[in-house]
Amino acid sequence: MMTVRLIAHTPEPEKVVAAAAKLCYSDAHITDLLDGLTEEKTAKFLTMLSDLGHASPIEHASFTFGIEGVSRTLLAQITRHRIASFSVQSQRYVRLDDFRYVVPPEIEAIPEAKEAFLASMEEDARRYLDLAHKLEEGHTARLMAEGMPEKQARAKASKQANEDARFVLPNACETKMVVTMNARSLQNFFHLRCCSRAQWEIRELAEKMFELVYPVAPHIFAKSGPACVSGPCPEGKMCCGKTAEVRAKYAAIKEGAAV
Repeated sequence: MMTVRLIAHTPEPEKVVAAAAKLCYSDAHITDLLDGLTEEKTAKFLTMLSDLGHASPIEHASFTFGIEGVSRTLLAQITRHRIASFSVQSQRYVRLDDFRYVVPPEIEAIPEAKEAFLASMEEDARRYLDLAHKLEEGHTARLMAEGMPEKQARAKASKQANEDARFVLPNACETKMVVTMNARSLQNFFHLRCCSRAQWEIRELAEKMFELVYPVAPHIFAKSGPACVSGPCPEGKMCCGKTAEVRAKYAAIKEGAAV
C-alpha cells in the first residue's frame, strides 16, 4: 500500500518566496526583506509572480517526502524529473527476505490475471532467495580459501550476493525513498503526472503529494495539478475529454484543504 508523508519543508515557504520576489522588484536590503510581509502582501507577491510567469523565486521553497509501498517501475519514472533529490532503499545492501510487490489495479480486477501474477511473484521471490544463497555460499567458500576468517568472509559474501541476485527482481518489487523537490519542480511534476494520461501509480503518488503541499503553500500551488486545471489541455487528440471533471476534482481538493 502506497504511503506518502510530507516530512519536512521550508519554514514559511510562501513568505520566503515573497521575500525573494521582493528583492527582484525593489531596492530593499537583505535585512529588510521580511519586513511588512503580511499574509495579504505575501499572497499579492505570489499572485503577481504567477501572472508574470516569473517562476524562479519559488525555487527557494523546498518540500521533502517520505514514500513507501511503490514499485521500481515508479522509481524509473520519478527519477526522470531532474531537479529533485532522491534517497532510495538499496537492493544491493538490503536483502529482500520479505519480498513485497505492487499489484497493478488492472491485474487485480481480473481473477485469472491476478492468479498468474501472484504465482509469478512467488516464483520470483523463490528464485531470488535461492540465487542469493547460492552466491553467498560460493563467495564465502572462495574468500575462506583465500584466507579470510569465516565470519568476515560470510559478511562480505552476503553483500556480493545481493549485488547480483537483484538482477532477477521484477519491476513490481516494492521500494521506498525520500524525495526532495523545490516548488517549481513540484509544479512541473504535478503538471505532467497528475494528468490522466500519466501511468496510474505515479499519478496516484502525484495526487497524494499535491494534497500534502497545497495546505502548506496554497498560493504557490494555486494553479497546480494537471495542465487542464489552469488552462487548455495540451494533449490534443489524446485528451481524455474530462476537463470539467478534473477541474472539479482539484477544486474540491483545494476547498477541502481550506476548511
